[in-house]
Amino acid sequence: MKFNRFGKYPIAFMLVLLCAIGLHHPIFVRATESPQVQITQPEPTSVAPESVFMSQLPSWARLVDIRTVNRNIRLDIRYATTNNFLKRKLYTVAKCALRSSVAEKLGKVQTDLEKIGLGLKVYDCYRPFSVTKQMWEFLPDPNYVANPARGSRHNRGAAVDLTLVDRTGKELEMPTPYDDFTKKAHRDYNGGSAQSRKNRQTLEDAMKKQGFIGITTEWWHFDSEDWQKFAILDISLTEIP
Repeated sequence: MKFNRFGKYPIAFMLVLLCAIGLHHPIFVRATESPQVQITQPEPTSVAPESVFMSQLPSWARLVDIRTVNRNIRLDIRYATTNNFLKRKLYTVAKCALRSSVAEKLGKVQTDLEKIGLGLKVYDCYRPFSVTKQMWEFLPDPNYVANPARGSRHNRGAAVDLTLVDRTGKELEMPTPYDDFTKKAHRDYNGGSAQSRKNRQTLEDAMKKQGFIGITTEWWHFDSEDWQKFAILDISLTEIP
C-alpha cells in the first residue's frame, strides 16, 4: 500500500486544511456570525427626586417662602387642609415655597396688580414629589395630575396655582372654583359670565408679563418659563425656612 506525501493520515490532514482555510469562506462566515442585536432601554417608570441641601444650591435656585419676598400675597394652601379633591391633608404646614428666582417674579406680579387695586391669592406652590405620588394614586389622569414617572413642575418649585383678589382679599369671580376637573376650567372655555372670563384674562396677562406660562386645562396653574432648569425635589415644607 502506497502512502502519499501527507503521511499516513491524509484524511486528518484534509480536515485541518478545511478548518484553516475553508471556514473563512462567506458561507461559513454567514452561518457562524452572531447577528448584531440593538438593545433598547425601557422608558423610565419613575423619576428619582434630587437629594440636596438648599445651602448647596446657588441663591436663585433655593426654595424660599413667598412671604419673605412679598408679604402682600395672600395664602390659601388647600393641601394643608381637607378642602381639596382628596379630602385630606397632604401638607403639615400651610406654606408657599418657590425657587428664589420664581418667587421674585411672582412678587413682581403682585406689585403690578396692586396698581389696579388687585392682588394674588395662592393655592399651591412647591409640592413634594411624595405628594404627587399620592395624588396620582387617587386620580391617575395626566390632564389634571402629574404622572410621577415624569414628575410635576410643582415638584421643581417652578409652578404656582393661584387666583385674583380685590383690596379686601375677596376672590374675584372665575369660570370655576379651584381644582375643578371639567372643561369649564380650560383656558379656552367661552361659557360662564363675561366678568369671569375677563378676570381670567387679567390674571393670565399679569402672569405672562413676568415670565409665567399657563396650561390649557387649568386657568389657575402657571409655570415659570424656565422650569426645565430646576430638578425635581422631595423636601418637606417644614424644612424650608
